[in-house]
Amino acid sequence: MENTVHVIPKIPRRCSTAILKSMGAGVVPGIGLEYIAVGRRAEIEAILSDLEDIAGGGGAFRLIEGRYGSGKSFLLQLARNNAMERGYLVMNADLTPERRLAGTKGQGLKLYRELMASLSTKTRPEGGALESLLQRWINDICRDLGEGSDGDAVSAAIRATAGELREFVFGYDFARVLLAYWEGYRAADDEGMGRALRWLRGEYEKKADAKPLGVGQIITDDNWYDAVKLLARLASQLGYRGLLVLIDETVNLYKITNRVSRENNYEKLLAMFNDIMQGRAPWLGLYLGGTPQSVEDERRGLFSYDALKSRLRGSALLPEGMADYSGPILRLESLTPEEIFLLLERLMDVFCAHHGLEEPILSAEQLAAFMQKVSERIGADALLTPREVTRDFIALMNLLLQNPEARFEDLVGSPQVPLRGAADDPDAADDSLAVYDL
Repeated sequence: MENTVHVIPKIPRRCSTAILKSMGAGVVPGIGLEYIAVGRRAEIEAILSDLEDIAGGGGAFRLIEGRYGSGKSFLLQLARNNAMERGYLVMNADLTPERRLAGTKGQGLKLYRELMASLSTKTRPEGGALESLLQRWINDICRDLGEGSDGDAVSAAIRATAGELREFVFGYDFARVLLAYWEGYRAADDEGMGRALRWLRGEYEKKADAKPLGVGQIITDDNWYDAVKLLARLASQLGYRGLLVLIDETVNLYKITNRVSRENNYEKLLAMFNDIMQGRAPWLGLYLGGTPQSVEDERRGLFSYDALKSRLRGSALLPEGMADYSGPILRLESLTPEEIFLLLERLMDVFCAHHGLEEPILSAEQLAAFMQKVSERIGADALLTPREVTRDFIALMNLLLQNPEARFEDLVGSPQVPLRGAADDPDAADDSLAVYDL
């Protein structure tokens, strides 16, 4: 059989840098995922179907469940990138002890602030898109009205758009702040625009501080989700296809030791689930990432809250070994060894393109030998994850590049380059403690 020539693809250096640095550190890159994505075809098709539902004025709720290393964060980031590319607004945040769905000490508001700080569009993928979003809205209205239009005509158009929000919960104040921003923009009043932006970002602590805006409420722990729903409606009015909200690390709800506080968060999640599934949150998608323990533990997980359990658990008719991609939970299995092998091939392409190598740094036989070495680790059949394998693989390629005299056979077998397994990684050994996953 003839050997085929492996051609190194061209990859933008910005993407290759992000991929190699992120995955070398055990985290998911923010860009360039299309160069390394493997498997997950059914899950990706389910996400794309959700996006079409959102664009049609519906809603979508998904809980992406998988143990650390199974691909939750990777899939959430892939959903984020796909949504932005297709014309959606996107917000994302991780839950932490200080950022929760509900709380009495500002935890919900802190989550909202983080989401707003991350607000992204295709042209502003790095976040912080709120002000540019509003200015684009104003500029589009001015363009549509034509060069001869005056400020009053623009005001009327903005009032018409904002006025459609008034009939919804929290909508009157939300609309009033949008008008306040336009008034500041029209008068070149930076302070007035700044007040409106602070309100929309949830930065006011007291109602009295927002009095110049003419509003009766500010965004708080109790109403932040109402503000998110209004932003989704506004997104559709401004020409976007909807709003996708991504919240990872729901294990931090499982870790709440106070039962009442934990159940308050589960109750908030239940309200959000009901809203979306019953059609009361149009143009809004909500995706969360969680471990099996944080979801299915009936003592402290989501399933400890009976109303959530009854809505999230799969059908009793689902046969063992089959998956239902239409349900609210997407359960991820670890990548197969074949898929991990393909991932390593693609990572090698990224590495070679980044360093200007004309030929692969490893042969197909050496790749197979690396995989064999990884598979020989204790527990590798159950605990082989992309995070562990890719960190070691990138380190190996760096060593070979930086030390031309080094031999692959010596490095892989050398104690100076240990291949980490779950038994060597305290984070991977306990889902409740793990930090990173791909």
